[in-house]
Amino acid sequence: MTQVRYDVTVIGAGHAGCEAARACARMGLQTALVTMNIDLIAQMSCNPAIGGIAKGHLVREADALGGVMAEVADAVGIQFRLLNTSRGPAVWSPRAQMDKKQYRIRMREALEAEPNLRIVQAEVAEIVYHDLPGGLRRVRAVRLSDGRSFETACAVVTTGTFLNGVAHVGESRYSCGRSGEAPSNLLGHHLRGLGLQWTRLKTGTPPRLDGRSIDWSRFEPQPGDPEPTPFSFLTSKMDRPQIHCHIAYTTPETHRILQQAIPRSPLYSGQIEGIGPRYCPSIEDKIVKFPDKTRHQIFLEPEGLDTYEVYVNGMSTSMPVDVQEAMVASIPGLENAAMMRPGYAIEYDAIDPRELDHSLEVKRIQGLFLAGQINGTSGYEEAACQGLLAGINAACCVKQIPPVILGRADGYTGIMIDDLVTKGADEPYRMFTSRAEFRLHLRIDNADERLTPHGRRVGLVTDARWALYEQKVRQKAALGAILAGKHELWLRRPESRISALRQELESRMGEPAVAAVLTTVETEIKYAGYIQQQDRLIERLREAENRLIPPDFAYRGIPGLSREICDKLERVRPATLGQAGRVPGVTPAAIAVLDCYLSLNRTP
Repeated sequence: MTQVRYDVTVIGAGHAGCEAARACARMGLQTALVTMNIDLIAQMSCNPAIGGIAKGHLVREADALGGVMAEVADAVGIQFRLLNTSRGPAVWSPRAQMDKKQYRIRMREALEAEPNLRIVQAEVAEIVYHDLPGGLRRVRAVRLSDGRSFETACAVVTTGTFLNGVAHVGESRYSCGRSGEAPSNLLGHHLRGLGLQWTRLKTGTPPRLDGRSIDWSRFEPQPGDPEPTPFSFLTSKMDRPQIHCHIAYTTPETHRILQQAIPRSPLYSGQIEGIGPRYCPSIEDKIVKFPDKTRHQIFLEPEGLDTYEVYVNGMSTSMPVDVQEAMVASIPGLENAAMMRPGYAIEYDAIDPRELDHSLEVKRIQGLFLAGQINGTSGYEEAACQGLLAGINAACCVKQIPPVILGRADGYTGIMIDDLVTKGADEPYRMFTSRAEFRLHLRIDNADERLTPHGRRVGLVTDARWALYEQKVRQKAALGAILAGKHELWLRRPESRISALRQELESRMGEPAVAAVLTTVETEIKYAGYIQQQDRLIERLREAENRLIPPDFAYRGIPGLSREICDKLERVRPATLGQAGRVPGVTPAAIAVLDCYLSLNRTP
């Protein structure tokens, strides 16, 4: 049999895997995407929605780098809303309800359009390695459970909740990857044997209802925005009709039912051992932890235009099915609602992300990259950004060019990766705007200015996208010159809007102004003082990030560093002084000591 060889093999076809595979293929590499079910590529196993607070920033950043999620979301979204508009532009965030089936179809079409990408339906049983000096290893091949194998220079593992996955519904439990799908136990056991640090995490989903059995007149409608805000910088306008979601609330009867059934909850009976997401708790967790709250908000969200299935956002649960049915029926308007799928919780394996460096490569295994829930994160958006960076850097590894390493001042993606590899993840990690030190600098409107040059450098950003970016840069410069002086002073007033000047600006510029460019220019003028202050702080951060720590730096024996701090620093092995300062438990005094030793170029 002829030995098949790929430059990069991506394992898993969720949001992380799709981004990783497409990035490698677009960067000119022969790429394999291995999935256990081709028909479920990009399956939205939880809420069929993209974006949200801070998550919308991640989607914009992935798009700016040359990713695919935003383009697909714009193509199949059925309700778009820009969140946080009552606050400043730093925290504006787009969110859209997706047509679940069409999202999967459109993503598969995007992948199959790549000539360098091959999709393989199979279960991966093992990754084969070369042994290297110093206890290191190097990826050599991938072996499938059906006996096939192929050589590969790099592997990107994006297995979501499939690694040794176990689902829970009340007292029953069963092995699965997602409900109704087989788990990835062979690969899970193989990865467990690599000597890395692992943990068990948990996530969950709510019941899905038949929309024909819901009394919609009893609920408050939630429409989309009159003018939808797209995710992709390539989308100029969206004018298709949008659906309504609906708002509901739990009742005292809902709470009574759940409180009586707590002993039957696998979350409280000890049946579930994995740690769940703090910021997206199950409905039974809300009842227990917030006993004084008389009601909890839920949202009824259609899963598509050609299905009656409705997602009950805010009612994630692993209660027995009979309890779920009673809980749903306790809400006015849902008394006769038919449950199409019960909610469930799922436990799965996740690695300690401190095993990775900032490129998302495993420190002790060259050519092995991890992305998504295997790194302790939750959410499609967090997974997509990791998958995109892991794919880019696997391709850079094959091409032997410098990787793309994003810092905390470059984007929310950089913040997420830095948090993971320096602090680890004791619970499923979710992105929030509060995690960012420089929120005004990391807006959705300027993600392209921050990140598109990175994507262009490695060959991922197309000529068409680059032309749009160059147009924006040119128009910003032209508008800045025109507005300098009295117009700029006028625009700094809170009530002033650049749209009032649009006709004059376009006349003097000699071309139509891109609406997004006008928004960016207005924001930067109104918040100029704050932005300049953040720019100074960013420069200080970059100075710390430029203080490199040698990979083999010996921490032990340095006066002033306790054994505990040495243990933490040796566990993480930060690449820079700035990263060392973000390792939990490392004090400012310890950083000052390290700074002295690095300045003197001394080792103990």
